[in-house]
Amino acid sequence: MNRVIVVACTVFGLSMSGPANAQRVQDFVPVTDQMLQRPADNDWLMWRRTLNGWGFSPLNQITARNVRDLQQVWSYPLGAGIQEATPLVHDGIMYVPNNGDYIQAFDVASGALLWEYQREFPEGVRGGTNRNLAIWGSFIINASSDNQIYALDARTGKLVWETKVLEPTLPARASSGPIVANGKVITGRQCQPAATHESCVITAHDAETGKELWRARTIPRPGEPGDETWGDVPLEERWHVGTWMVPSYDPELDLIYVGTSVTIPAPKFLLGGNDLQHLYHNSTLAIDAKTGEIRWHYQHVVDHWDLDHPFERLLVDTAVAPDPRAVAWINPSLEPGEVRKVITGIPGKTGIVYTLDRETGEFLWARSTVYQNVVTSIDGATGHANVNPEMLFTRKDQALTVCPGTNGGKNWPAGAYSPRTNAMYMPMQNMCMIATTRTDQRDPSLVYGFRTEYTIAEGTDQVGSVWAISAETGETLWKQEQRAGVMSLVATGGGLIFGGDVAGQFKAYDESTGEVLWQADLGAPVSGYPVSFAVDGVQYVAVTTGPSLVAAAARRVTPEIAAADAPAAVFVFKLGE
Repeated sequence: MNRVIVVACTVFGLSMSGPANAQRVQDFVPVTDQMLQRPADNDWLMWRRTLNGWGFSPLNQITARNVRDLQQVWSYPLGAGIQEATPLVHDGIMYVPNNGDYIQAFDVASGALLWEYQREFPEGVRGGTNRNLAIWGSFIINASSDNQIYALDARTGKLVWETKVLEPTLPARASSGPIVANGKVITGRQCQPAATHESCVITAHDAETGKELWRARTIPRPGEPGDETWGDVPLEERWHVGTWMVPSYDPELDLIYVGTSVTIPAPKFLLGGNDLQHLYHNSTLAIDAKTGEIRWHYQHVVDHWDLDHPFERLLVDTAVAPDPRAVAWINPSLEPGEVRKVITGIPGKTGIVYTLDRETGEFLWARSTVYQNVVTSIDGATGHANVNPEMLFTRKDQALTVCPGTNGGKNWPAGAYSPRTNAMYMPMQNMCMIATTRTDQRDPSLVYGFRTEYTIAEGTDQVGSVWAISAETGETLWKQEQRAGVMSLVATGGGLIFGGDVAGQFKAYDESTGEVLWQADLGAPVSGYPVSFAVDGVQYVAVTTGPSLVAAAARRVTPEIAAADAPAAVFVFKLGE
């Protein structure tokens, strides 16, 4: 069902043929759990480089003073379809995932293609988004569109093992790949209604053999904790509490942190009722890495509008001293300045920043960023979010202007955290939607239960915004707004924040001021996750471009930003000689 292939490439703008046969990666050094927990500065070994989800490279060769000399050194075409990839880099070899389980390996210094892997699917299965890979031992590990976990030999691209998670044709694929936590491959998945509640799972597999170790369910079954929060909804009609983004992991606590999505349908009047929680949707789950037990959960908001909360969780040890002038909701028992192990960041489309104690799940503080009208307040003592009653659906053909819309606020484009500034940097959209309910029945064919029309938030014509927010105080340190929607960010030890936008501009921001210090036009939405790494003492920055649903949604409200026709590609930069 699988094959290794080689195609032509473009390096420095010149056409060059790929090798007649796939090349073997020479002198490959296996990746250990210790290397994943403390990665070498030169490498980018997982989705956000480190298990704490920071998206931070300590490399500092490229700085605010010399970034103007940054130049493209090579690019290479990627596969067709949605392209939201994170390149991995280990010892000078780059591994790039593509839509539909299509994986490429490159020599970074030369741009030469070494091998490619193309998975062939059974009848009835289409490939889908593939945001990231994992690397462990001598394996590249991925979660496939046909509901398998599989490992390739990182040296050759040949299949080593594969394990079935669910039936291949079920619509429950993982649109994002795994992390590896102490030898366990951890991944979640989407789970559309046709896949049933049994497919809403997070799994752990042995990284050496692929053997399943445990699976945790995100929809309670009868008699389990949380079952009562669904009211009288039959188990077979509890749908789509997905975990379609990438977890974080704390090796010291041995806890995995993962966020969950909305239910289908989203309006709760179509499920158990507007007054019920419907666990564990729109929550942060802390999962025991050994057993799969849910140690604690925190539900951010009962979601009636498809404002998912599955995004990156930043694990930070910091003094916690929220400034009441910037932070609306604070736990009254918090001792300001106390150093805590926290989860922080913007985990969902509402754009609300949450900070929780990552040992216990205790709510510490929260604040809004972009305009939102769905949460009126959060109880500081309990962390319970109070939903705006004017934004509740109660009948068919009801139209509400909801902010943000289903594009976010925040979406899968990832933010970053820098220990240099103790700040988080978040890509945001000033977008709303007019949502109109389509049914008053529990109809899975209508998926979210409403149709949408996107709008720009009132009071601005700037769709994209990058926010810098103090992890200690919650204050806005700076904000950079622009007409085009913005995409994922990465922070570096050189004091720079790299990120792109839907208009094709790839930029470097000053971490302290937000000033744009450098930019390049890549000709297509900068839809992938930027990374920075070093080979032979030279620091590089790389990013992928291509089609993206988030970019397409942002363009609906900025029609003057024409869709780029350039094919998906990976771009690699370093300082000029």
